[in-house]
Amino acid sequence: MLKDISLGQFFPGKSPLHRMDPRVKILLTMAFIVVLFIVRSLPSFLLIIVFLAVIIGISGISFRVVLKGVKPVLPLVLFTAVLNMFFITGTPLWQWWILTITREGVQLAVLMSIRIVCLIAGASMLTYTTSPIALTDAIERLLKPLKAVRFPVHEMAMMMTIALRFIPTLIEETDKIMSAQKARGADMESGGLMKRAKALIPILIPLFVSAFRRAEELALAMECRCYQGGEGRTRMKQLRLSRLDGTASAVSAAVFAAAMVLNIVLPPLF
Repeated sequence: MLKDISLGQFFPGKSPLHRMDPRVKILLTMAFIVVLFIVRSLPSFLLIIVFLAVIIGISGISFRVVLKGVKPVLPLVLFTAVLNMFFITGTPLWQWWILTITREGVQLAVLMSIRIVCLIAGASMLTYTTSPIALTDAIERLLKPLKAVRFPVHEMAMMMTIALRFIPTLIEETDKIMSAQKARGADMESGGLMKRAKALIPILIPLFVSAFRRAEELALAMECRCYQGGEGRTRMKQLRLSRLDGTASAVSAAVFAAAMVLNIVLPPLF
């Protein structure tokens, strides 16, 4: 399961999505998430899903990779769906004792499941097609107005990107530690909740030690390269908007506007 987590990974490529300005991609991703949680009609959802499928196809990244990244959150999706089915009042479809499944609950469960899956898939496309350095520069540029109130924009952008970048590394380290503990006879899958929680201690302690060691090595490497924050820092690649960014923004805005119009004109799912 740990190997299926692909959050924070970057897949190099030459697709139009890879060549877009990272600032535009961040803003469009935020707009996509907002629209995704606003729309409630079936045509609007279908339009958003088709748009996401087209984006994945343009990126050149396999649908299997995207679905593999969504797989770890399926338990959360299932848990959310169950809560919606049993705790939403409406027209009863099935009832036993104090448990009741309503038609509105089923509709909301399906709606929220689609939203979460599309949210993970859409947000993953940002990290899949944007290098950590470009992501850092884009976040810093977008937060630049906050410098007027002495907000540490560069440091915040650097911390966010480093944390995102080290997610795959820590996941890989966790998988190695778990394999090593199992090879020594550790039992992590049997017993009750407390027993399983205690079995995680031999994993968490080496993982924290490894994380602190990597952080110290990274800090030492940055000091050896005379890193002093964002003051006076130059960039090898300058961020510039291109015609591709304008076209992508116009098409995305048209799709989002159409989804909102359909959401207003047509009746909601529930």
